[in-house]
Amino acid sequence: MTPKTLFSAPTPLQYFAALVAEDSGLALLEAAISIAQDEYPELDVQAVLSEVDALAAKLKARLPADAAPVQRLRLLNRYFYRELGFAGNVNDYYDRRNSFINDVLRQRRGIPLTLALLYIELAGQLGLTARGVSFPGHFLVKLRMPQGEVVLDPFNGRSLSREELDERLAPYRRRQGLVGEFEAPLGLFLQAAQPRDVLARMLRNLKEIHRSGRDGERWLAVQERLVILLPHNWDERRDRALAAVEAGRVDAAIADLEAYLAARPDADDALAMSERLDELRRLPRLH
Repeated sequence: MTPKTLFSAPTPLQYFAALVAEDSGLALLEAAISIAQDEYPELDVQAVLSEVDALAAKLKARLPADAAPVQRLRLLNRYFYRELGFAGNVNDYYDRRNSFINDVLRQRRGIPLTLALLYIELAGQLGLTARGVSFPGHFLVKLRMPQGEVVLDPFNGRSLSREELDERLAPYRRRQGLVGEFEAPLGLFLQAAQPRDVLARMLRNLKEIHRSGRDGERWLAVQERLVILLPHNWDERRDRALAAVEAGRVDAAIADLEAYLAARPDADDALAMSERLDELRRLPRLH
């Protein structure tokens, strides 16, 4: 009798690593949903994807086969914002649940990025070409239409004119010195975001929530994903060390700081991180 081979299910972190291993074919929505497994370890990612598909199927069933793109867009906006009731969470914008797709589906509230991911998925299933835009300060959606591109605020579904986009961009341009002869064209800020960059922005939103809240364990969980997602970004490796300190994982913090300083000995914060490393090495630890 041939013995049975036992396969163990991947951990949430291994699952995420497999999803983001290659840029080609990176399943953005699936990877975004899986981030919530840090908060809900038993979350069934495929069930959440099926829930999104069911929403899309309900709308597609109402759509005439010969519907023009503009008609599809109008139906989608009415369905998503009016009928389903999706909207920005203005009352608790920094609630971490706004970054978890399963919670956004349940509460119908989120931040621009998570609302955009759901909107883009439904748009794609309706035959529309929609992409996310990492606009400074506020994630946007752009749709390619026969008459040109439409830029939409996923927070409320409103289309934005060029003048409104320039107005939103003005404070960022001033802060970055991108004015006068150095002014960057608006189109530069409306490029479609790559899936890896979207996930990085999503995780960094959570990172800022947990870091400012001094929630070491949650911050460390996010940093683990950021290091997997951006393996060559040494700033994220350094921040994983700082999160590990906050979570009481001194040995892990030491290992990451040693690696950071070896890779970036000339970093602006090299001296400060070296002093921090010396402090950690002097801490008493159990063996």
